[in-house]
Amino acid sequence: MNPGQAVRGARRLPYWLDTPAAPEPCERLAGDARAGLAVVGGGFSGLWTALTAKERDPSLDVVLLEGREIGWAATGRNGGFCMATLTHGAANGLARWPEEFATLERLGRENLDEIGRAVARYGIDCSFERTGELHVVTEPWQFGEMARDAREARELGLPFEILDRERVRAEVNSPTYLAGHWDRDGCAMLDPARLAWGLRDACLALGVRIHERTPVRALHQTASGMELRTPAGVVRADRVALATGVFPPLLRRLRHFLIPVYDYALVTEPLSRADLAAVGWTNRQGVGDGGNRFHYYRLTADDRVLWGGYDAVYYNGGLIRTGRDQRDETFVKLAEHFARTFPQLAHLRFTHRWGGVIDTCSRFSAFYGSAYGGRLAYAAGYTGMGVGASRFGANVMLDLLGGEPTERTELRMVREKPVPFPPEPVRSGVVQLTRWSLARADAHQGRRNLWLRTLDRLGLGFDS
Repeated sequence: MNPGQAVRGARRLPYWLDTPAAPEPCERLAGDARAGLAVVGGGFSGLWTALTAKERDPSLDVVLLEGREIGWAATGRNGGFCMATLTHGAANGLARWPEEFATLERLGRENLDEIGRAVARYGIDCSFERTGELHVVTEPWQFGEMARDAREARELGLPFEILDRERVRAEVNSPTYLAGHWDRDGCAMLDPARLAWGLRDACLALGVRIHERTPVRALHQTASGMELRTPAGVVRADRVALATGVFPPLLRRLRHFLIPVYDYALVTEPLSRADLAAVGWTNRQGVGDGGNRFHYYRLTADDRVLWGGYDAVYYNGGLIRTGRDQRDETFVKLAEHFARTFPQLAHLRFTHRWGGVIDTCSRFSAFYGSAYGGRLAYAAGYTGMGVGASRFGANVMLDLLGGEPTERTELRMVREKPVPFPPEPVRSGVVQLTRWSLARADAHQGRRNLWLRTLDRLGLGFDS
């Protein structure tokens, strides 16, 4: 089947959200309200913040305001890779915060453990599987990076076993694999929409007031706290946690640090027993390849393949538009790459196709801060790895709002900000030059041109 045929007929919506299990939205705000803590945003960051705040202090009055529906944006559109890393991988963390990287790794593993415990404690049916992630080499030039990763892991006392061609293909059978590494404990697979809905239910059970379809249009400080203005009324709160990701920020300073990058994904029809036998994958790991423009993929609970990544698209001007969630050029390209990776599955059709916006910053990992004299805290810039790290970000925001130093708030990674992006139109030129350069590097044995080497020296870049 050719790629165009394989994609034709696929539904234009996220697979995770296409289910009768989706709950009815909570009621809109009706009139003015008062709260001890107002959380803005109903994605993972906001949900974890509201839930953790009630766990820390059951008497705290918490309200969560979501402009659309819970899990509608990036939270319900990602691949469901819940990673331990807080730094977008070890290489990025070691390059930026080498003196505290061991602490960041420990905190990241503890955070992933806590997510697993919360899923069990609240009975959240989100297909949480601690299967790890398989990192695969698909081009000879990627061997050097895997060797570097292995060397750094050994220096830190972390396990790192390189799988040769035969062993990696015994895990997942693709003719494109040359070698691999299985991070057995650093990633869990889950259904992100069901996790979000489960967190919503847990918040409601603990007394959090949730108002969906209630966008916050403006906020400002008052003598006694903060005011959040919505079309339906004003919420007055002692403290505010801002968890709106890449969407137009209520705090103006954030617009200098964030850009919207669109990521796209496909999901196949369910694999038959013969298909599963042909591909192996009995250990159900997530998989990511070693390209600069990389693919990520995994099995869903009903044995479909979710196949995403590669094209991380920045639209000049940086405006977010609903129509950009669909990009047929990318969907056909992804289908071509899928057939090349798994020729034994090339007969499969895709049932879903969608895209969504990632909040990207120049350091590839979340940044944090406060404003209005400590009455507002924020976390943003997860750059595609926020499913797990968003819970850590929620704790950082609550620590900052609490005003007392903690192990988290003392981290240089938490105290520092990324380098801001230049204003438009220079911003668009820089991003498009970087995307072009990364594509050239992939096509030329990983050789990085002068532009990419300059960004490396400055600690900047672009990723998905």
